[in-house]
Formats: sequence, structure tokens, C-alpha cells
Amino acid sequence: MEKIENYRIYIQQLLKQYASLGSADQEVETQTIFDTEHDHYQLVYAGWKKRKRMYGCILHLDIKDEKIWIQHDGTEIGMANELVKLGVPKEDIVLAFHEPFVRRYTGFAIG
Repeated sequence: MEKIENYRIYIQQLLKQYASLGSADQEVETQTIFDTEHDHYQLVYAGWKKRKRMYGCILHLDIKDEKIWIQHDGTEIGMANELVKLGVPKEDIVLAFHEPFVRRYTGFAIG
């Protein structure tokens, strides 16, 4: 259970860190969404830019079966590498945005 608690802390820390960078536009808000009961974590942009609605998920991570599942990673830095830097073993990180067949070639967990 300690491992899962650490994973929750790591994910929240990384999402907060990335959110602190903010959006390029003042009217677009960066929001972190932490569902610690079901272990779903997201970073989204929401707002308006020149009368156009801006909304999108930048990051979506889940904890399932004692592994971190990266459902979506819209960053340039790569959350998997950031998690490894924090001490999460590659075999505990699933790049869920790749189809299962491809995951075996990533160096990370298959699922």
C-alpha cells in the first residue's frame, strides 16, 4: 500500500508542477483533477481565446493493478521519464496510449 501512496504523491506532484507553468493565454485556466478514491488524475486547459472555446486534456494518468497507466500525455517532456526520475520502475509504468501489441517494445510495462 505504501507503493500506491507514493505513486499518488508522485503523480500529483508532477501534475501540479506542470500546471504551475500555466497556459500561454491568460484566459485559459490550467486545472488539476485528482480523484484519489478511484485513482484518476488529469491536467486540463479550459477557457476562451479570441471568442473560441479552448478545452483539452493535457495529461491523464490512472493507477490500476499497482501500476501507473499513462492514458494521455500531451507534454513534450514525457511523464513516463519524469516518473522514472522519481524512482518508479519502468515495469510499473504502462504507456496506455500505445496499443497493447506495441507496448512490449517500449521498455515499459505491457499492462
